[in-house]
Amino acid sequence: MYLEELRTLLARHARPDWTTAIDGVLISEVDRPDPPEPSMTGTVLAVIAQGSKRLALGDRVYEYGPGQYLVASVDLPVTGQFTQADPERPALGFGLMLEPSAVAELLLEAGPGDTPRSGGGTPSGIAVSDVSPALLDAVIRLLRLLDEPHDRAVLAPMVKREILWRLMTGEQGATVRQLGLADSSLSHVSRAVRWIREHYAQPFRVEDVARRSGMSVSAFYRNFQAVTAMSPIQFQKQIRLQEARLLLATHPNDVTGVGQRVGYDNPSQFSREYRRQFGAPPSRDAARLRGDTVPAPVGVLP
Repeated sequence: MYLEELRTLLARHARPDWTTAIDGVLISEVDRPDPPEPSMTGTVLAVIAQGSKRLALGDRVYEYGPGQYLVASVDLPVTGQFTQADPERPALGFGLMLEPSAVAELLLEAGPGDTPRSGGGTPSGIAVSDVSPALLDAVIRLLRLLDEPHDRAVLAPMVKREILWRLMTGEQGATVRQLGLADSSLSHVSRAVRWIREHYAQPFRVEDVARRSGMSVSAFYRNFQAVTAMSPIQFQKQIRLQEARLLLATHPNDVTGVGQRVGYDNPSQFSREYRRQFGAPPSRDAARLRGDTVPAPVGVLP
């Protein structure tokens, strides 16, 4: 019953750009399976009401379908593919952007013992679970506010806090809670991820990034791999290639220049790694991108 109402609300309020009248809330509607496409996850909760999606992060593969949610606690480069979607039954999904400051605020308000004890180790940056009835109920109540503009400004922030609390105390709570802890291993890795994304075209020494993140080199390697499923150098390469593809969409005749802008001094190496990532050399892929219509947003949403 809950899933049926969720599908109805999502279908009614879906827009081509996935935005809604509630800040931070996204709705996706996709009516065909797509080939695998690279994207960044953002820090987000994604709940599927209809259809299914497969995400690859490094060597890890995540699949999620109706009644399941995926949470991404770090902005990570993934390859996503809609595996069940058609015009008769399009993939429908709800997304909520997760803000570390909101997590931190709830952690400060929580009393001793209000949140489950965290297990040892560094959690993965992405996790999938079944949606609990309490979480699904809160998501539906938030979406109902799209039909209630006079109540939306006051009630939407309250329901978003409830959704965040359900996440923090749920099966993937340890991952979400680390978003709000300034000294958690996930926060240290997030600082490194942010620095690499901002300086992706520059060569770097892993030792220097570890120091910037406030970790020893060995701890940095271990935690970075646990969160991102790849090494720092592999992560940098993923970012470089994704940025190159975006640039090629607007500069299709300057393959060498694009490669240099994203950090490749060797055109042959750029072409080889680009082809391995996207299945075609840069010039051919750029021609295909020019021929495509503007794509729908991609990421962790269904």
